Amino acid sequence: MQIDPSLHSAPDNYKLLTNLVVPRPIAWVTSQNADGVINLAPFSFFNAVSGNPIYLIVSVGVNDAGEMKGTAKNILASGEFVVNMVTEELFEAMNVSAADFPEGESELAAVNLHAAPSVKVKPPRLAESQVSMECKLHSSQLLGKNTLIIGEVVMFHVADHLMGPRMYVNNFAPISRLGSPSVYCRTTDRFDVARISYAEWLEGKE
Repeated sequence: MQIDPSLHSAPDNYKLLTNLVVPRPIAWVTSQNADGVINLAPFSFFNAVSGNPIYLIVSVGVNDAGEMKGTAKNILASGEFVVNMVTEELFEAMNVSAADFPEGESELAAVNLHAAPSVKVKPPRLAESQVSMECKLHSSQLLGKNTLIIGEVVMFHVADHLMGPRMYVNNFAPISRLGSPSVYCRTTDRFDVARISYAEWLEGKE
């Protein structure tokens, strides 16, 4: 089947895209407004895009009123945020934090989780998250109704039990987003295949 997005509505195109580009990791972003209120919100338009410098992207849409969400406002105003990763024991809290809380009301308090001090940025990280990445805003760009945030990771927080030798991470199992509106997956079913060189590939053909 061929599907021309120009012939379909934006909601239908969104459903198709988010059911095809899967799985998507979830950035559970902590940010802070000028009054010090901590915002906690999840975004699945998220990924790593560079290892040197260390850049990641988060795309933040608009709220139901068509206005920029608090996360984007806070990041653009302060230039700082933290990406916390979501593991299964945090799923219910993450799901609650996605609700349309009034601006100025902290989702962190609503889900009974705790802030922990960051090292290089003002917004706190999520104490219960096994992995958090402190970020400083590199740049932003409006993409239609979305605000694309490019952040430079300036500090990692990784639970001790996850760290193996040579900076490898073991047994980290974040959940991911599958299709809209509400399908998720676990990342515990895995296989490990070493990358081969061109010479090894040629040798294998003979």
